[in-house]
Order: sequence, then C-alpha cells, then structure tokens
Amino acid sequence: MFVRCFAGAIVGIKAVKVDVEVNVAGGGIGLFLVGLPDNAVKESEQRIRSAFENSQCRMTARKVVVNLAPADLRKEGSGFDLPIAVGILAATSQVLDTRLADTMFVGELSLDGGVKSVRGILPIAVMAKEAGINRIVVAAESAHEAAIVEGVEVIPVATLREVVEYLNGDIDIAPTHSTTFAEQEAVAAPFAEDFADVKGQGYVKRALEIAAAGGHNVLMIGAPGSGKTMLARRMPTIMPPMTLEEAVEATKIHSVAGKLSDTVGLLTTRPFRAPHHLTSQVALIGGGQSPQPGEVSLAHNGILFLDELPEFGRNVLEVLRQPLEDRSITISRAKYSVEYPSNFTLIAAMNPCPCGYYNHPTKECSCQPFAIHRYFSRISGPLLDRIDMHIEVTPVPIADINAERQEESSATIRERVVAARKVQLQRFNGTSIHANAMMNSAMLRKFCPLQADVRALLERAMERLNLSARAYDRIIKVARTIADLAGEEHISAAHIAEAINYRTLDREGWGQHK
Repeated sequence: MFVRCFAGAIVGIKAVKVDVEVNVAGGGIGLFLVGLPDNAVKESEQRIRSAFENSQCRMTARKVVVNLAPADLRKEGSGFDLPIAVGILAATSQVLDTRLADTMFVGELSLDGGVKSVRGILPIAVMAKEAGINRIVVAAESAHEAAIVEGVEVIPVATLREVVEYLNGDIDIAPTHSTTFAEQEAVAAPFAEDFADVKGQGYVKRALEIAAAGGHNVLMIGAPGSGKTMLARRMPTIMPPMTLEEAVEATKIHSVAGKLSDTVGLLTTRPFRAPHHLTSQVALIGGGQSPQPGEVSLAHNGILFLDELPEFGRNVLEVLRQPLEDRSITISRAKYSVEYPSNFTLIAAMNPCPCGYYNHPTKECSCQPFAIHRYFSRISGPLLDRIDMHIEVTPVPIADINAERQEESSATIRERVVAARKVQLQRFNGTSIHANAMMNSAMLRKFCPLQADVRALLERAMERLNLSARAYDRIIKVARTIADLAGEEHISAAHIAEAINYRTLDREGWGQHK
C-alpha cells in the first residue's frame, strides 16, 4: 500500500516541504530510507521500531520503502521520525489516512514512544501555512512556538499513541492558541538595568542614543572601570521595540539554532549577544558540518557586543566585514549554500593600550608608543572603517559618582529614540530599510542633501583626518540621525560637526602623543 504525508526540512532560516512517501509491499523485508537522509534520519528506524513496540503498534515484516522528496535536498535532523512513523502506520492500515492530505507532522520519537521537540518549528509552521496545509502536529512542548503562525491549526501531542488515537478519531485534541504579539510584549519582564544607574558619561550616553536611533555601530575606548561594559549592557533598554515582522524573523533564527526556551513562543525584546573573546570563527559567523547560525545571526535585529575587541583573533574579527556591510552572511558547502540574516548593531569596547591607562586623567600609562600602536593595530583599518562612531570613555570622578543628581532614565531616552525611528520609517516607507545606517548611496543622495557650507566643512574634516569614502558616507548617516533626534528636516553644520566628533579616535593618530 502507498501513502503520502508531509514533513519539513530546514534550509537556512526557511523550511521546505518534504513529501514522506511510504510504500509497503512484498518481495523482501526491512525498512529502506531514500531521498538523501543524513545519519540522524537513517537512525530513525531503531527509534521507530522501539516506539512502535512501546505504543501498542506493530512494525510490518514486509518490505517498507520510505522516500523523502525532493530527493536531491539533504534531509537532516530527527524531526522526520514522526512523519515516517505515521506514514508506516497509515500504509499498514493502523491509522486512517483521511487527515494526512492537509496535515504536517514534525517531531522526534523517544524509545518509549514519546514525541520530542526539534529545532526549527517556527519556520516549518510558516512554510506549512504558505503551502496551504491546514494542520501541524508537533510535540506539546513546542506547540506554543508553532502557534505564533495564524491560520494553521497546531495539534500538541506527547506520545505516538496520542497521534494514533487522534488520527483514528478516538480522541479529540484541542489546538494550541498563542497570545498576540501585543499581549506578549505587555507581560514581558522589565529590564533589570537602566541608564539612570550610570553616573556621568553624558557624552557617551548621547552617542549611544544616536546609535540606537539610527542603528549605527559604536566602538568605545577607555580605561578599565570607566563604564564601557555597563553602558553597553544597557543599550537594549533604549532600543526601539521590535515590530512583529522583526520579532518573527529573529525568533526563526533562534528556533533553527535551538536557542528558544520552552516558555518563549516569540521574542519580544531585541537580542543582545556578547560572545567571549575566545569565540571561534564558526561560532561567530556560523557554519559547521551542518551549518548553524552564528552569533552575528543570533544578534539579528538586536545588538552584538564584543568586549575586549583586540583580544579576539584577527581572523575572527575579519569575518565581520561582510555581515557589517551586507547585513547577511552566506555559508557555502560543496553541494549547497545557506544564507542567514545578520542585521545587527555592533557595540564594541576596548582598552586604549595594553596596560589600559593611556590618556587616563590620574594614572600613568606604562606602555611604549610602539606597543600602543601595535595593540590598536590588532583591529584592521577596513573593520574600523565600518564602525560609524568611535567614542573615548573617560573614568567618572568620585565626586560625580557620589553626587545625588538624578540621571536620565532609559525610558526617557527611549522615547526620543522611538520618535526618531518613526521619522525614519516614514522616510523609508515601502522599502526594506528601517534605519539610517542601512541607507545605500542612492538614498544618501535623496534623503541627505548637504548645503554648500555643510559640504565644505565635511570635506575639510575628511582631508584633515584622512578618512575614506566609506567613512564619508557614515558621517552623513550619523548626521542624518542627529537631525532626526532634533526633529529637523535638513542636516546642518552642527549635525555634521557632532558626527565628525565621533570619529576623532582615528587609528593613525592614536598613541602618538604619549
């Protein structure tokens, strides 16, 4: 007997519909899997046999051929256990096949017949809706994730026996319903940190506000204990809230990577990733034998914080060039390639020299000029060129730390950031651009025209600081964000001057005035 049911295969952060074709016939014995399965799929035979035995189901002694179509697409993971098992049960008349035509099955089988969750449930549910499939059967623990997708009935199951009884009509399982995005935002835990906790550092707070408003990359340079990490970890508190589309896209990546907890259906706050400086290239950029998203993709629509930037391996840092420029990363293998989005805001921090006290107001630096220059040169010019703002963070005097003055809260700063982002969304309406940092050259000419005096100021600064054409564009983008925060339509000389001021830590001049 021949039966067809449906499953899903993950390719990047998207899913592809897979037809699970099962044919049971005479002329041999055993289970034969074809259709380019990987080892995890091939091993499903033993899991299925044990699950059948512990679920009061029988495995036929006749020859069973299972084809996973399209046959030229590599099938990976244990999520094919459940659809293969259902196909065999239907082909041997142990379950009715009346619901198979509009149902997709995803799940791993344990030896005792339990159904376990697998990675990538959200993109599979999205694909099921696009393919016109009305129902998806998943493990109960991942049902809330699939239920994010409206228009698809999500059936949660705990065991294979439940699946059998459900398909035969012996029991009725209520579909899982997810709360709306607005409801999940309303119950999201408040931030534990706040900019009000940071004393002083008005100049740095202003720069980070601009970065949050326009999606600009920032490098903070300062002595140990000056507050770089404290400031960076408070960046999510002033970032604008994610739209539903941004939240779904970010959740897809975390779902594929297996980073979602059982209680989180949809990410409601922007990701904040802070990998250690011993992180490898593959961990940062993504990849592996079966490519998985790296930190740059897990930070999509959020923040990637690299503390102690020069301590990262040079080769590790250099792989950031493409995602910083293209906002996506392509991982290629001999027979296929996958693309992961990586539209993140880079916040980096570093000491000014090996000892950490160059330019410190009270402590003496013990480093020689060549050592300072060599330390700073661990960050290549092309990478530094892709960072919009370079900020010097100086230690806060004790008097300011003990001052009773109330600092501005994250909520107040966030209000200004949200207002500036609304202006940008209106400006880029109808495009995939939603922040000034994402503008291309054509958009710069259209949305950032400069008056003659403003252009002359910028040209003089470019000559004096010996900056590149890329830095020229990035200064204009930062100035555009400063103007948006001020509620002004045109970029003025003051906006350009402030943007230039955030480029003064130029690598060629650093360490030359000891």
